[in-house]
Amino acid sequence: MHYRFLLLFVWFFVSGLIYAQPYDLIIKNGRVVDGTGNPWIYADVAVQNGRIVRLGTFAPTDAKRTIDATGLIVAPGFIDVHTHVEGSLEAQPGAPNFIFDGVTTMITGNCGGSSTNLRTYFDTLRMQGISVNLGSLIGHNTVRMNVMKMAFREPTAREQTEMESRVEQAMKDGAVGLSTGLIYTPGTYARTPEVVNLAKMVSRYGGVYASHIRNEGQNVKQAVEEAILISREAKIPVEISHFKVASKPLWGKSTETVELVEAARREGLDVTVDQYPYTASSTSLESIVPSWALADGDSAVLARFRNPVSRAKIRAEMLDGLAKNLRKNYEYAVVASYKPDSSFNGMSISAINQKLGRKNSAATEADLIMELMERANLKRIQMVYHTMSETDVETIMRYPNTMIASDAGVAKLGSGMPHPRAYGTNARVLGRYVRERHVIPLEEAIRRMTSLPAQRFKLTDRGLLRPGYAADIVLFDEKTVSDKATYDQPHAYTTGISWVLVNGTPVVENNRHTGQRPGQLLMGPGYVK
Repeated sequence: MHYRFLLLFVWFFVSGLIYAQPYDLIIKNGRVVDGTGNPWIYADVAVQNGRIVRLGTFAPTDAKRTIDATGLIVAPGFIDVHTHVEGSLEAQPGAPNFIFDGVTTMITGNCGGSSTNLRTYFDTLRMQGISVNLGSLIGHNTVRMNVMKMAFREPTAREQTEMESRVEQAMKDGAVGLSTGLIYTPGTYARTPEVVNLAKMVSRYGGVYASHIRNEGQNVKQAVEEAILISREAKIPVEISHFKVASKPLWGKSTETVELVEAARREGLDVTVDQYPYTASSTSLESIVPSWALADGDSAVLARFRNPVSRAKIRAEMLDGLAKNLRKNYEYAVVASYKPDSSFNGMSISAINQKLGRKNSAATEADLIMELMERANLKRIQMVYHTMSETDVETIMRYPNTMIASDAGVAKLGSGMPHPRAYGTNARVLGRYVRERHVIPLEEAIRRMTSLPAQRFKLTDRGLLRPGYAADIVLFDEKTVSDKATYDQPHAYTTGISWVLVNGTPVVENNRHTGQRPGQLLMGPGYVK
């Protein structure tokens, strides 16, 4: 009994010494939205050594530095679960388009594309320093390409084993899970059992399966069902990326795709989704072309483009796709970045066709698409596709298991005509969908950006304002926070987010990027040092 009293005395004594010391930083007078979805409260937040240590009421003298958050919301840093920052983060480690939008943690390696060697990738970023925290998936397309090149067939037993081995190594190197891009080559060549077996390997290491599903248009329901099947057979949590209905005849059917997810959850499967709050998507120009035409390497692709018979077949399938989506031409497809001729940036395929003085027909535009790809030496041509309805965006946003994600990379200010989601995803939710349209409440929106993604990707000390958690914190004005990036003028930073702390260090201070790089690399549950 005396021993217990002694321990209790020592604990109080040590605690008193700790809290008698000035905190590194206190955020005072703000309305705290803690990330749980609960209503906001007035509280001060104390930070020490990069961690939240207490919530309560403190005197300014209790800290080395005080931030006055009067009139502001104090929330956990936003977690963007779907980014593509390989290469762009190394070029711009300050990640300003993300940071100014309140993002403190990102998950990259999505849509089947990742760094080939994650351990080396992480080491490079760690040495360089980054302003945001980062975790990565291992990409199925990347693994398949390394093992099978662009082969349009099932893997041999040896190839399947080799892919599983590479995925296993990636999990040991710190991957948080596996991603697929089943709408992209060579992922589109993979049948479901191939993915299931890779997902089983990831499941053994406690990872997540994140999928850009096989179809987001006419066959979106079947594609959602495939993701659910993989969850069931591999016994793995599944995140369906940038959940949408991208087919005009199916607009309004998001109620049905959401119900597929909810039915899977009632079954006991751990399936969640994420979305970006826009009616346009952004991906490569090649996604319009039939996947079979892109098989077997560049020389084979160019040969098909130049052969009159195969070219006619490609064109016919492209036109059939237009017809099924109730479209007369490619006016909906806008060039974001075309390196051979930057004057095309911001123009639709139809507008480029007219600019070149060609016949005004969908068939001519289909030929133009192949010619643009050939002129770019089959290098990626980034596009913006206006394919969704506002009704579906709002329906998906109301679903409680929907996270918010940008599907963007680190944008170079003034370069090209990128999708505005690269700059304003979170602010758009807070401004347009919370403040203006009242689609979801503020506290719920913040939960979707913080604790829900942290839970999905097993970031056990992030996503909440709680003692012991990493001090990733965002301060913003709920009355003024706004996305300024548009499709016509995409290079514009979010306004209304005045402070962003990453691991306790201010990276945005009074609306100014400090240049600090306190970001950490976040390893998955299978990581082996």
